[in-house]
Amino acid sequence: MDRSFYEENRKALYASMTPGSALVLFSGHAPRKTADEMYPFFADRSFVYFTGIEQENTVFLAVKDDLQVAETIYLLPPDAHAERWTGARLKPEQAEEISGIRYFGDVTKFPEAMRRLAVSGDIHTVYLDFDQLTSDEPPRDALKLAHRIKEEFPYFTIKNIHSRIRSLRSIKKPCEIEAMKKAQLITRDGIQAMMRASRPGMYEYQYKAEWDYALAQHGVLAPAFPSIISAGQNNFCIHYYAYRGQAMDGDMILNDVGAIWDNECNDVSRGWPCNGKFNDRQRALYECAYQTSEYMFSILKPGITMRDVDRIAHEYCAELLTDIGVIDKPENVREVMWHGGAHHVGLDVHDVCDYAGVTKPGYVFCVDIGIYYEEWGIGFRLEDNCLITKDGCENLSAPTPRSIEDIEAFMGRR
Repeated sequence: MDRSFYEENRKALYASMTPGSALVLFSGHAPRKTADEMYPFFADRSFVYFTGIEQENTVFLAVKDDLQVAETIYLLPPDAHAERWTGARLKPEQAEEISGIRYFGDVTKFPEAMRRLAVSGDIHTVYLDFDQLTSDEPPRDALKLAHRIKEEFPYFTIKNIHSRIRSLRSIKKPCEIEAMKKAQLITRDGIQAMMRASRPGMYEYQYKAEWDYALAQHGVLAPAFPSIISAGQNNFCIHYYAYRGQAMDGDMILNDVGAIWDNECNDVSRGWPCNGKFNDRQRALYECAYQTSEYMFSILKPGITMRDVDRIAHEYCAELLTDIGVIDKPENVREVMWHGGAHHVGLDVHDVCDYAGVTKPGYVFCVDIGIYYEEWGIGFRLEDNCLITKDGCENLSAPTPRSIEDIEAFMGRR
């Protein structure tokens, strides 16, 4: 992304801050994996959204008064020995080129900078991003700072700015949509590589190898999220990562995968028979999912609540499943549709959003139709990424074969 993207994002966030306040955001750090080995670092996505910086142990401080906002990035200091082992650290001029921020400090001096700010009398409020998923997870840096502020500077007001961040990130800008479209083409190539190689007797890890290789040819060295690739009975585990099963003749292959480009994710699911030809039962169930997906893309537009997106998809598919006798009445659709039908996609594959609000132009979310009928041994999902436009929507993942006819035609050319 051009640095103007991050500058515009920060400017929009500052509009919700009061004069006499400070904003602090953290990039995070890699947790310990085992012994002296750490997990690979993955920067906090909101930190990236506002700065473009993906280096660990980095802090962003913005101080707003009546006239302006003063911005500072606190970076890891140069350390020749550490950099020999783990790579070069960002220099201020590099960070400025990425973020558009002009002032920098040593991250080890950030606590002292906060103390000076506290006693200056210039601020009365500190905004932090409290993004805790569960109450029992280790406290994140924002929560640690909040505890420290309460102990040392109890006269400060602490406010959670997460809802405003969530609102901003929900609306995708043109440059984000372009990155998503690029990621979609890479995802298409990876799924088609699996389809092209598919055959009875193939192991799940071989499908995954085809997927990973296709992404690497585009310079994408890690997918948007851990790839879900399964065959046969393993399809009934919604989040399956073992990759040890073998596809038997007649088995459906389920994949729930996505590439990433310029930090923008996508999330696409396709299901197909490993032998390339749908049997009657597979065809009947897949048609229910496909018709439901087509219906959703025909009605989605601004003004629909996200909860209704999920409800409408389940109700429509329930009628189709009842018609073919898979369920006895629509109210029992949860017997074979086990999960929700929509979630936002962006910097995170399950992106932050306001599920209580209505769809708006720039929203990007999944239309995810999953059917799992254990009695027939068939489980799969058809998942596409929907962009809400001014007066309708666009299926961003349409380039990947999705109808029975297109899938069979593509696999028939193997």
